[in-house]
Amino acid sequence: MTADADTGPRTTTGSDGGSPAAPPGPERRAARRELVTLVAADLISNLGSRISVIAIPWLVLTTTGSPAKMGIVAAAEFLPYMLSSSLATPWADRFGVRRTSITVDAASAAVIAVVALAPWLGFGALVALVAVAGGLRGIGDRVKHVMFRPAAQRAGVELIRLTSAYDGLARGVALFGTVIGGLLIDWVGVTRAIWIDAATFALCALLVGVLVRPPTRDAPAAPREGYFQALRTGFGYLRTDRVLLTMLVVVSALNMFAAANTAVWVPLWVRDEFGDPAGFGLVLGVFGGGALLGNLVFTMLGPRLPRTMVFAVGAALSGAPRLLVLALTDHLVVVLVVTFLSGIGIAAVNPLLGAALYERVPEELQTRVLGISGSLAFVGLPVGALLGGWSVAALGLRPALLVMAVVCAVLTVAPLVVGPLRMGRARSAPPTAGG
Repeated sequence: MTADADTGPRTTTGSDGGSPAAPPGPERRAARRELVTLVAADLISNLGSRISVIAIPWLVLTTTGSPAKMGIVAAAEFLPYMLSSSLATPWADRFGVRRTSITVDAASAAVIAVVALAPWLGFGALVALVAVAGGLRGIGDRVKHVMFRPAAQRAGVELIRLTSAYDGLARGVALFGTVIGGLLIDWVGVTRAIWIDAATFALCALLVGVLVRPPTRDAPAAPREGYFQALRTGFGYLRTDRVLLTMLVVVSALNMFAAANTAVWVPLWVRDEFGDPAGFGLVLGVFGGGALLGNLVFTMLGPRLPRTMVFAVGAALSGAPRLLVLALTDHLVVVLVVTFLSGIGIAAVNPLLGAALYERVPEELQTRVLGISGSLAFVGLPVGALLGGWSVAALGLRPALLVMAVVCAVLTVAPLVVGPLRMGRARSAPPTAGG
């Protein structure tokens, strides 16, 4: 599970934003079918993960009754996900991205299916299984996105059109998945809801295995640099780009509090004030609805808006208000309204970070820099999951929410106030390795 899938930069396009001419006739139609299959498989996997966002915290809460353990389980998935998202990609290249996608999705299906047996296996086994699932999903998400671009080029689809369509579809899936996740727990029980997530991974592996057949051999490519040298070059570039570093700090902080919100604070608030798991899905679904609306608005108006101001306002709106409203009211309608507005705010943050990455990072460094940037953006997820549980255990739910709302405001606004950003293009020449 991820906190808000809307908080990481998209990695499906290149710096030029274009696509070379596709082969004519049957080859183009086959390539388009392959692209549709890849996008569908990724969205199906996301749907299952959104169900688990609801089901696994609820499973931990109902079987242990411990907010701290809810945070531990969430962190056990977030940390491997963050690490594998960038550190495992060189090995995925060696094995072949298509084979990696099929293998990790099949393995994820098996692991998630066993997670449902956690009440009989014990808490330690649950933590270990969730950690394995997080690591597998981090690899799977990255390699699917790697396959998007060549498929789009063969199909003659402009990359900017692909990423825009994918972003809207992903937000729609997030909205549907979070709502249906809470309802599924009511309808079929938490165990069967988790098994449905496992089935989505199995279907994803089947789709890619049967329908995705790239014309080039899916074999490992010889790396231009050694593994550690490639990572060092990417880190060296990021270290010299203050704009990207500042944006990544803000996004990581937003991820941290979103993880705590999803894994601990919202489930506890729903249990105490609403008493029905469907309310959990409703709160997250409303956030997804706001993000979907914000995405549509930003797609139309974004190119004409001042980037720095929109990023700052979006970051401020999408973080602290969500925590503050949970602390100050027990009315579900008020929580839903503020959550919806926060969703609109987050919709501007992602595209602006993605645009900055694509425009500022030289083409030859984009693969490694975008991978490292994704991990830096995700680093707040495991911290947030632990922070959520520990803060409630130490202070109680409402005091913890008040304190963390203030901390969130400081971490997401202060970096943008101290030394205002200028979100233009970076220099054309990349730094030397190691900066």
